[in-house]
Amino acid sequence: MQLAHSEESPIKKLIIFLIVGMFLLALDQAIKFYCISIANPRDINDFVMIAHGEVISIALVYNTGVAFSFLTSLGEWLKFIQVGFLFVVFTLLYLQKELFLQHYLAFAFMLGGGISNVLDRFLHGGVVDYIYWHYKFDFPIFNFADICIDCGIAFFILQTIVYSKIKKQ
Repeated sequence: MQLAHSEESPIKKLIIFLIVGMFLLALDQAIKFYCISIANPRDINDFVMIAHGEVISIALVYNTGVAFSFLTSLGEWLKFIQVGFLFVVFTLLYLQKELFLQHYLAFAFMLGGGISNVLDRFLHGGVVDYIYWHYKFDFPIFNFADICIDCGIAFFILQTIVYSKIKKQ
């Protein structure tokens, strides 16, 4: 038994991957540029509250590390390490065509968000974060690209579970 979307051609899947990935990257970059234009920060170390809500606020901050500011000490090297990591991921997906074809939409979300965050490092000196959850606890500030990456991972895991159940049948 195969999933219905597995009937799509590899070229069609590649085109969908590129369109979705580029759309998510462009949308994330547009949101970030909008937040920067509103906040008008003086430098990369500024924390600027844009809109305060009871649960979620919009606050501009630049993250020079990765999740939870981890690896900040790598400085400028971090962006080149991440470019290298993206190159390795794209190479693996090229070599593992079947994996890509099974999970192309999940990879579009993960790579669209990941490329957008790496692009921030070159354009702004750090990842532009702006979503600030502070209801009952302060969660690290994140962005739309982070949500895309998380959704892509969740989608990948869900698809893997579904594919493994189908194989057993």
